[in-house]
Amino acid sequence: MEEFPKYTRILLKLSGEAFAGEQGYGIDPVFLEYISHEIRGIYELGVQVAIVIGGGNIFRGFQGKEIGIDRATADYMGMLATVINALALQSALENHANIPTRVLSAIEMRQVAEPYIRRRAIRHLEKGRIVIFAGGTGNPFFSTDTAAALRAAEIGAEVLIKATKVGGIYDKDPQKYSDAVLIREIAYLEVINKGLRVMDHTALTLCKENEIPIIVLNIREKGNLRKAILGEEVGSIIRG
Repeated sequence: MEEFPKYTRILLKLSGEAFAGEQGYGIDPVFLEYISHEIRGIYELGVQVAIVIGGGNIFRGFQGKEIGIDRATADYMGMLATVINALALQSALENHANIPTRVLSAIEMRQVAEPYIRRRAIRHLEKGRIVIFAGGTGNPFFSTDTAAALRAAEIGAEVLIKATKVGGIYDKDPQKYSDAVLIREIAYLEVINKGLRVMDHTALTLCKENEIPIIVLNIREKGNLRKAILGEEVGSIIRG
């Protein structure tokens, strides 16, 4: 039976930590192959896929203070880490899943990635290529969650999918509390008011103002991404 996606253009936000796999640092080849096939599962549905990746498996901006590096410089270092992850994912998608992929970086480095141009990104999507946005927003003091929300708004994505290692949004940390309750649906402002650590406030506000729903799901559960695209109930959704 033919399956029809609920969304035709999406923004997928992957954390850098996910790329480290079980090793905790660097890039895990097992995860790269796994995520490539998960993405192929939605690409085959005809969905236009854009991706934003964090850099936490290599370097995070707030780490700078610990080693005497100022915040702005540390954030730029974190942005460069996202480019490394983007190139690794591009290679995996092309080698493991046979999907044409383009990396567009907010920080220009023409030898390895195209400069970010909104119209070019949309054209790549229309041509059936996966687009990976690297370099965050190109500015310090902004998270890759904010970069994801910004790019989702710019390309007209119908949904932002935040891939995590937990099953969705809980009323408290499920890794610390066994009685944590999964919240299937919640409003943007409620997430902020309750102090739930899903995305930073800037990212949530951007999505709210542009009416982009956010689906939070466990990327480690095989098939979750495809289920979300088909409109099945998976994880949690922020909207309204």
